Amino acid sequence: MLSRNEMRYRHQQWMRRLRAYRTAAAWPTSLVAGDLDRLRSSLLGLLGTAHPTLSEIAQCNASDTRGQFRPLLVLLFSHATNGLGSSWPTKQRDALLEDPAAALDSPLTRPDILNVPHPSTPTHAASFAGVFDLHPAGLDAPPPAPAPAPAPTAYIPALASPSCLLPTQRRLAQIVEMIHIAAVFHDEVNDNDSVGTSTSAGAGAPFLDGFGNLLPILSGDFLLGRVSTALARLGEAEAFELLATVLANQAEGDMLRVHDTDTYLRKTYLRTASLVAKGARATAILGGCAHDTAIWRDVAYAYGRNVGFAYQLVEDTLRGPARARVTGPVLFAAEEHPELRPLIRRDLADEGDVEQARDYVSRSHGVERTRALALSYAEKAREALAFLPNSEHKSALDVLAHAAATRTWL
Repeated sequence: MLSRNEMRYRHQQWMRRLRAYRTAAAWPTSLVAGDLDRLRSSLLGLLGTAHPTLSEIAQCNASDTRGQFRPLLVLLFSHATNGLGSSWPTKQRDALLEDPAAALDSPLTRPDILNVPHPSTPTHAASFAGVFDLHPAGLDAPPPAPAPAPAPTAYIPALASPSCLLPTQRRLAQIVEMIHIAAVFHDEVNDNDSVGTSTSAGAGAPFLDGFGNLLPILSGDFLLGRVSTALARLGEAEAFELLATVLANQAEGDMLRVHDTDTYLRKTYLRTASLVAKGARATAILGGCAHDTAIWRDVAYAYGRNVGFAYQLVEDTLRGPARARVTGPVLFAAEEHPELRPLIRRDLADEGDVEQARDYVSRSHGVERTRALALSYAEKAREALAFLPNSEHKSALDVLAHAAATRTWL
């Protein structure tokens, strides 16, 4: 870990860079503003729900510009790596042969299936009397021989010019955000059967009334069901597997109880950094970075992992401790105030524990040390970018790394 003086110096350098980028074209959100607007506006149609409550929740999230960190990272990394993979020509050709609007914006469920109580099925036994013919007449002839594959040519990595996105990468940005929103809904479940106020999904809105814990559970499950269908449409098994493991990671992270720094960092990876890291790696895969050009996928994962850590560490300094939620500032404060350790061992579960923990944190360097750790992860993310060719999107990712650790990107 860098010393405090080194972190302070690098922080000052980054802040000067951020002030310069504020008015430049390379400010992260300015480069992909159109894609972000399109993703938000098409989210409701993508979900395709006929239930008014779920529809209203989806609309609230689609119009919320605060929850754009994860799709922003996916879109920027797509631009920063498209063209570098050996399979890029094939990916680009396949995208040109498809209808991008239909691939991105079509609902995940057909209306005739979604809005009807059950599919139409015969109700009389006679319908089963015949044998279904698996070999209709006219299909017995052997299929024509496939055309010979073109001779392989040496591939020289180079960024796509002009820079472009694939429909699957736009869909991936939506998937990553839906997984995050589902996790936020599930986090709303609490012990007193009331919905919390931290989510941007419409806390305190009238459509939450009367549901208690049931609504966040069902809303999260509904989104994950849509995520499963959307992942299947990507047509890339490795990307599907990566995002599927994120769901397992988040469940495992929820089960962890934090009593020390190692467990805290593991939980942070499972609950937050895993989604960011694997989302970045998946977009490189969708852009044609095959096994022979795996370095770009590794760079994407390393960058996403470290930015995910930086983002969540700062989030923990903003939210503060809560019942059954021991965070970095509390653990660092316990090093200065050992009397905090019994409270940590019982997960801040007794009456008055949370208030005592907040008092100890306020009288320690816990918040400062957590933010310094976040900046060190942001620096590691920036170092990973050194492997990418120079581009305005690479510069934007450099800014995003520090902005995620300081929340100046909003």
